[in-house]
Amino acid sequence: MNVQYYKWYSQNLSRDMEYKVFGDRGHGVIVFPSQDGRFFDYAERGMIHELTPWIESGRIRVICVDGIDWETWSNMGGDCRWRIEQQERYFHYITDELMPNIRYWNDETFMVTGCSMGALHASIFFFRRPDLYDTLIAMSGLYHTRDSFPYYSDDLTYANSPQDFLRSMPDDHYYMDLYRKRRIIFTIGQGRWEDVTLASTREMDTILKSRGIPAWFDYWGYDSDHDWPWWRKQLPHVMGNIYPL
Repeated sequence: MNVQYYKWYSQNLSRDMEYKVFGDRGHGVIVFPSQDGRFFDYAERGMIHELTPWIESGRIRVICVDGIDWETWSNMGGDCRWRIEQQERYFHYITDELMPNIRYWNDETFMVTGCSMGALHASIFFFRRPDLYDTLIAMSGLYHTRDSFPYYSDDLTYANSPQDFLRSMPDDHYYMDLYRKRRIIFTIGQGRWEDVTLASTREMDTILKSRGIPAWFDYWGYDSDHDWPWWRKQLPHVMGNIYPL
């Protein structure tokens, strides 16, 4: 498997940012780390191993990006406006700086995925820019800002809260047609530590149905926990439905 490591300066975040690419051809898959995670976690947790058949057959190439959650979503004692502005800077780092560097052609679109908070990130990017992302695989996530910003809301918390802006998006918004042409997948277990994420996923299920946006909600059993051993089972199951081997 071809593996490449990159590190370069982000103008939006005013720092060096790192990422790793597994594979050198196929559909680009951008992976967001789970809460406070790093770009190397996906490989260390065995997720790249589970995707190896699709990477080595040239179906996908996986781009594991770095996170800054400790400054934004997890920084509960920090200034709320600064935190959400920093999240917006992260959004523009990925969209305006990283993507031009990983694209093979100008109109290439990408799959986005992540587990837990990585699923929130993936859903933010997908639903805010469905022109750039053609597939969402969100696993065991919360899809609103209320847990991280419980007593605060503004224009940017709204923009980064998919459940809120999808619920109120105008029917004639041009993104609506794009959503209906894209592949949207939510996967979650119903076991330990999934109570809050399961409620958010069911709420997202209701919202998308009410807006006429097709999506696959893949609910696993009560033995399926909010943990890596289960995500290592769920991801190849979903990927096998997208790209049968």
